[in-house]
Amino acid sequence: MGKSEDPLLKVQANLQHTFRDLALLELALTHPSYAHEHPDEGGEEHHNQRLEFMGDAVLDFLVAVWLYRTYPDFPEGPLTRLRATLVRTTTLASLARELALGSALRLGRGEEESGGSERAANLCDALESTVGALYLDGGLGVIWSRLGPWFARKAEAILDAESYVDAKSRFQEWAQAELGKTPVYQIVDEVGPDHAKTFTAQVVVGVDVAGQGTGASKRMAEQAAAGVALVTYTNGTLSS
Repeated sequence: MGKSEDPLLKVQANLQHTFRDLALLELALTHPSYAHEHPDEGGEEHHNQRLEFMGDAVLDFLVAVWLYRTYPDFPEGPLTRLRATLVRTTTLASLARELALGSALRLGRGEEESGGSERAANLCDALESTVGALYLDGGLGVIWSRLGPWFARKAEAILDAESYVDAKSRFQEWAQAELGKTPVYQIVDEVGPDHAKTFTAQVVVGVDVAGQGTGASKRMAEQAAAGVALVTYTNGTLSS
């Protein structure tokens, strides 16, 4: 086994997917700078940009579908912002690092010497092109079964860190100021297997159920319920 194969084997192990066509993965991890310096290995256009183009679109679609199904109470605006956060360059670069794509990237000498294997833009491109390769090799189901759990954890972290939207804090401030009451949250349902549960939460103000929401974690469900409550109360459709 040649040394050059080791990085590809590591990537496959991290993806938990053995490529039927290993050349797809190698192409996904070939930077244009490498192709330009090695035209004898397939020509100057033998690099990952076409796969990146497709993988970008596939990933946008899969993340959008997952968000739509996971957060049925989120309107379009919050869904759009959360998707943008999940597929931005820095987020995808962090996933690429976990998959060890940087060490498997084939770079031109100048790009490699300047730290190209750790550059966020290169890692993001490599992640998207790898998604394109996964699609061609195994289809949409293979992509999401491997990457979906990572995006679910990342979405939960974004919401928990309140870097996206903190409906709970905003609703608590509003309820205490306007109603003199503190909202209380309760989980009223959970369905699905342990690795893919969906939770339903209610937020109660006094004796009224002010909102109900679902999510892939208890905190996500509570955030969704608070978001519904904010809309309900500020629209004046519930009495205080």
